Amino acid sequence: MKIIARTFIGKVSQTMALCLLFSISSAYAAAKMPSFSLPDAVNGSTVSSANFTGKTLLITFFATWCPPCMQEVPALIELHQQFSKANFSVIGLSVDEGGADIVAKLVAKRSINYPVLMADATTAHNFGGVVGIPTSFLVNKEGNVVKKYPGYVPHTILEQDIKKIMN
Repeated sequence: MKIIARTFIGKVSQTMALCLLFSISSAYAAAKMPSFSLPDAVNGSTVSSANFTGKTLLITFFATWCPPCMQEVPALIELHQQFSKANFSVIGLSVDEGGADIVAKLVAKRSINYPVLMADATTAHNFGGVVGIPTSFLVNKEGNVVKKYPGYVPHTILEQDIKKIMN
């Protein structure tokens, strides 16, 4: 019985140490958002990450053919509208290979109210290698990526996280 107890305590200690290590590393894991200059999907003008200096951002990589990406659009529209007066912006980064025309049609059809840019492989790589879509990144007003969301994220979670870093 003593051996089992020691083994259990040892495992608990290891688990606690790992949890502490992960919580410390995530507290310091914020990295500067990579800079970018990308074409706007609607008008083709070049938009730079410098245009968003000092803003809280939710940057989302998506494609028009991706069902979970399209499922997020209404929530992203709402979040952009809700927080834009508080120096917040959603930025859509399309990875569509069919070109900007397809994305521009989506922007018009869905009345997307946030900037939608045409991403390239370099941009996806610079964000840490976007391997699936949707993938979103929450960026604080200092320009640090503070959270990564792989896959579809419910509106309530995004709203809660945005509020946390804006306060």
